[in-house]
Amino acid sequence: MKDVFVVSAARTAVGKQRGYFRDYLAPELLALVLDEAVGRVGLDPAAVDDVIAGCVYQVGEQGFNLARMAVLASGLPETLGGITVNRQCGSSLSAIQLAAGMVGSGTHDAVIACGCEIMSKYGIASDLNCTLANGNSAGHPIGKFYLDKYGIPSQINAAQAIAHRWQISKGDCQDFAVASHAKAHRATVEGRFEQEIVKVPGLDRDGNRIECATDEPIRPETTREALEGLKVLAGTDWMTAGLSSTVTDGASAMLLMSSDRARELGVTPLARVVASAVVGSDPVLMLTGPLTATPKVLAKAGLALRDIDLFEVNEAFAPIPLAWARELHADADRLNVNGGALALGHPVGNSGCRLSVTAIHELRRRKARYALVTLCTGGGQAPASIFERV
Repeated sequence: MKDVFVVSAARTAVGKQRGYFRDYLAPELLALVLDEAVGRVGLDPAAVDDVIAGCVYQVGEQGFNLARMAVLASGLPETLGGITVNRQCGSSLSAIQLAAGMVGSGTHDAVIACGCEIMSKYGIASDLNCTLANGNSAGHPIGKFYLDKYGIPSQINAAQAIAHRWQISKGDCQDFAVASHAKAHRATVEGRFEQEIVKVPGLDRDGNRIECATDEPIRPETTREALEGLKVLAGTDWMTAGLSSTVTDGASAMLLMSSDRARELGVTPLARVVASAVVGSDPVLMLTGPLTATPKVLAKAGLALRDIDLFEVNEAFAPIPLAWARELHADADRLNVNGGALALGHPVGNSGCRLSVTAIHELRRRKARYALVTLCTGGGQAPASIFERV
């Protein structure tokens, strides 16, 4: 296998539900970061071999193969194809993994991996109740085979069960959420995200056109007392919306290239893709995949947990990264150092690439070496990848 390098990595800011990006067509938002990924290295767009996009809710404007539609909305040539993949919350990290496999195998020399989700239009479970052209229901993917084995799936109930199993308290989760907002706010104020965010037009609360350059969902005023006052979610003991990732919009992209092609074009890489892995996990607990994906990807890379400088473990719910850290005895000071989805939001199909973009830029800012990225997913899975600064 050839070495695979990330030569550019960019994202939009994250927009609140019905915030910055509420009027965008998904292909047009994704197109902006496709153009940025190519433009940042001055690459002839004709040199790109394929585009792989992660997207969860592939309905409406996010249907009909979002990757290809984004190519057609961008400045990339019509001759460039695209494919859209769905591994739930891990979709765009899986897009990176697929792109790395194509480049590493020599199938392609340059591939854009990306992700996009506009949850303002296509919210959670928006793909579960579709209607056929004849007016009949398309049916539900959670069939009797699943219900008989596992019961009705519930991510929020799974998060609560994980908190109990790993002896994580409500206070632990509240403190973690407060810290996530504080870290994300500090990162914004200190300009840590400036290199990764491409400034794009959007709308303010009143519908005025603005330049979107900072992540919209961050609430630096978040306190434990404020979280304590939130309504407990149905079916849980103490989980609240403040301990859950927020519904948001966003897009991100990175350009992956073989070492030979990067050298030929004189492109300076940002990072190397060291190793990738994916696991399935208990469909009832559902969100524990990162706990087993992490040792699997470390073994493939020939590394130990202590070798990793930065961990990006998606904050789908506060108990998930806390259980991950507790189970693996990870250094909390290296975990989600610029905040996570509790503060920055979780545009589901976009999050894996967004986390990777952020991790790579933070590696370079710190002059550190390795970052590990992993996400739990609906249905009980988790991809994980390790990147090395070069």
